[in-house]
Amino acid sequence: MDIGVHFSTLLQQIINGLSLGSVYALIAVGYSLVYSILSFSNFAHGGFLVVGGYICYGLLTMESIVVGGAVLNIPSFVNNIWIASLFALLGAGFVAVITERLAYKPIRERTSTTLYLLIASMGVSIVIENIFVIVVGGRFRALPQGTFPTTPFTFGNVTVNASDVLSLVFAVVFLGGLQFFLKKTRWGLAIRAAACDLRTAGLMGVNTSFLIGIVFFVAGLLAAVGGIFLSARYTLYPQLGGITTKAFVAAVIGGLGSLPGAVVGSLILGLAEMLTAGFISSQMRDLVVFSMLVIVLLVKPDGFFGKHISDKI
Repeated sequence: MDIGVHFSTLLQQIINGLSLGSVYALIAVGYSLVYSILSFSNFAHGGFLVVGGYICYGLLTMESIVVGGAVLNIPSFVNNIWIASLFALLGAGFVAVITERLAYKPIRERTSTTLYLLIASMGVSIVIENIFVIVVGGRFRALPQGTFPTTPFTFGNVTVNASDVLSLVFAVVFLGGLQFFLKKTRWGLAIRAAACDLRTAGLMGVNTSFLIGIVFFVAGLLAAVGGIFLSARYTLYPQLGGITTKAFVAAVIGGLGSLPGAVVGSLILGLAEMLTAGFISSQMRDLVVFSMLVIVLLVKPDGFFGKHISDKI
């Protein structure tokens, strides 16, 4: 009987871990995508996640808006998770592009030292966080009830939340779509070429400025998907972007610059967190995660799927 209970708990935690890991994967892939092109870790990535979460929350809960002193009612069809999510994805993507144009492009044009981009990304992250603290406040917010299905699926002694299944399915869809874009489209080919050598790609006729904009838009869009599901799983608040630290850890474990590595690293991290919480203690989750990071950096600094520059993506 004890064996059956332990097996059910193990299966339950594996499912939860895959669900959490799939959300990490959406965020980690954005990190790796930007790193593969510009060779710096964009720590403002968590801000794009927060932007997506708040746009979705705002459209789901807002009934009217004041423009120039006039009160405009928001159409009821906008208060729909599909419409709200679409605007959230587009909004986060555009914010990511604007961030690149205003904060990173001037630095890229003046110097090739990526350390300055890294420092700028930290500043942008703090700016975005504080804008939300000032504009919407720092309190915790929850997406409206019924936004995601809550009916659990029960298989024997294992109970699976419908929202966990949904996050896993959407992660697979978006990551599959990204892989198709990179492998089968003209701009996907350009991104893979730029990952090998951005300067040479520019000399061969690729509009590198536009290409970098596409990369940031895709990264912001994927971060928004993660932000929506994290808002549903936990709550929404301006510092939610801090959770992207774990996605960054997943990207490092998998190998920065490798998109498959980012996915595998995220799933490993999600499973490690949930198994630790289920069988040891939830207070040990972060200890295990960052211990894994230290061990990987000591044993295999390039990560599990670390590649040479010419083999990125």
